[in-house]
Amino acid sequence: MAGAALGSPFFLVKTRMQSASNFAAVGFQHNYKSSIDGLRRIWREGGVRGLYRGMDAAMMRAGAGSSVQLATYDHCKSYISRNLAHRGLDDNSVGTHFLASMVTGFFVCMVMNPFDVVSTRMYNQKAAAGGHGGALYRNPLQCFYKTVSTEGFFSLYKGFLAHYLRLGPHTILMFVFVEQIKALGRKHL
Repeated sequence: MAGAALGSPFFLVKTRMQSASNFAAVGFQHNYKSSIDGLRRIWREGGVRGLYRGMDAAMMRAGAGSSVQLATYDHCKSYISRNLAHRGLDDNSVGTHFLASMVTGFFVCMVMNPFDVVSTRMYNQKAAAGGHGGALYRNPLQCFYKTVSTEGFFSLYKGFLAHYLRLGPHTILMFVFVEQIKALGRKHL
């Protein structure tokens, strides 16, 4: 969660720059010339509060994702090795690690996607008059509420497949490599 807090100003600028378009406007158009220009303009408009607008949603996302990732992986790995050992998927097989990671990535996306939608909306909104807060949402909870009440529950899962196709391979590679490094450590230490 500390990483989400520290990186929030950069994610804010990245989100706004990626949403900018001369062809088809996506959200409020901030029209930054560069990342440095974005950081300067946000600082001028809202100071430290402006730089950290949306940080609370990003921290909730990171906390929820991390807590689900570790617990789900351990549970899936244990379940697979208990129930599929007869097929060669024991606790130490790469196949077990791969399958447990694949399932874990799905559940992490299920938990994180609503926070991604909220974070993106918090980051991309226009600043309220005076530079304090956002023009559309005061906080992540209000953003959740407004999003679900106007667009329905499943609007929190916009971009889910793309999210899984990005996070799934990352999760698989991470856990498979971690398990292989742990095995090497047990063997050589």
